[in-house]
This record gives sequence, C-alpha cells and structure tokens, in this order.
Amino acid sequence: MESTEKYHKRIHPEKKGIRVFGIAESFTKNSTFSTLGGVVLRRDMLIDGVVLGRTLVGGNNATNQIISMFKKLDRSDVNCIMLNGLIISLYNVVAGEKIHESTGIPVIGVTYQDSPGIEERFFDNFDSSEAIRRIEAYRKLGIRERITLKTGMTVYVRSWGISSAQSLHLLNSFIIQGKIPEPLRIARLVSRAARNYPDEG
Repeated sequence: MESTEKYHKRIHPEKKGIRVFGIAESFTKNSTFSTLGGVVLRRDMLIDGVVLGRTLVGGNNATNQIISMFKKLDRSDVNCIMLNGLIISLYNVVAGEKIHESTGIPVIGVTYQDSPGIEERFFDNFDSSEAIRRIEAYRKLGIRERITLKTGMTVYVRSWGISSAQSLHLLNSFIIQGKIPEPLRIARLVSRAARNYPDEG
C-alpha cells in the first residue's frame, strides 16, 4: 500500500462521491474472539467494499486490527473511518487518534448512550495495573460530544481529523432512520453473519 501521507486529507461531507468505511463487531458471551465487519459505503448508499477482521475478547489488539483492516482494503478513496464504539470486545479500548494518524483518514467514533461508571468496570474485569492502563487509554480518547441527528435521535461522538460540524453533516448524510448510521448498521450485519458462518457448516 502507498504511504499514508498521500491519504491525509480534509473531508468534504457535502460531496456526493464521499465514502465511509464503517466498522462494527459481533461476539457471544463465551467467545474467544470478536468478529469485526468493515463496509465501505458511498453516500448514495451503495456498498463499495467489505473486509473482515477479529479481535481478542478482553484483549488489547482492537486498534491494530482496525488499522490492518483498512490496509487490507487498499483503497485511496475512503474519506472517513466510522467506528461503532470505542470500547469493544469486553474493554478493548480503540485509540481513534492512532487510527487517524496511521491512516491519514478522519475518524469518528459513535456511541448511543451515556455510560457513567465505565472506569469502575475496568477494575471489575482486570487486575489493578491492567485496569489503570486501560483507564489511561480510555481517558486519552477525550470527552464525548452529544449531538442530535436529523432524525431527532441523540448520539455521542468523538472525532479526530474532522470538525464537530463536519461530523454532524457526515452522520446525517448516512442516516436513513433511527440513530445508527448506515455504514455501521451494515457493518454490524456483516460481522454477525461472519461470526455465525462456521456454525452453519
């Protein structure tokens, strides 16, 4: 793949040809791995690419796996990476800033509800040193911004390489109904189908 410096770009949400790379996960309670589904969706809602990945449940490899998925696409026309949550696979903290710096692509992390007490859950699931490490990674994500979509629904957003106004414009461009942007909704369907596939054999 060519140097990511070529891909470091400003985003123009108003353009019709804009493409978003959405990533979502699926796993079951007793899973060792979580399946990641990645979908490239154009603004006209046509699917333009699909890629799969996986993370270790309770691990710390989510950020690198997402970067690897983007590289596997080998695409220079993706305008934004959209993430369905920044704490996934049982407290895998996704470093949005690292993804932005590694790919040169703006990154938006979307969550759907307030999550008070999240830091306490790290201590409930890990020893003190590991919990502290994950809390530090979580705090580096910064404060979420609460925004209201054109559907009237509320989401919480963190973003890198893109302004708040551009993030809202882009999210609204990829919302049909409810609060889940289409790149993330479709990516979640892909991840669920891929997770279940081996059990159908």
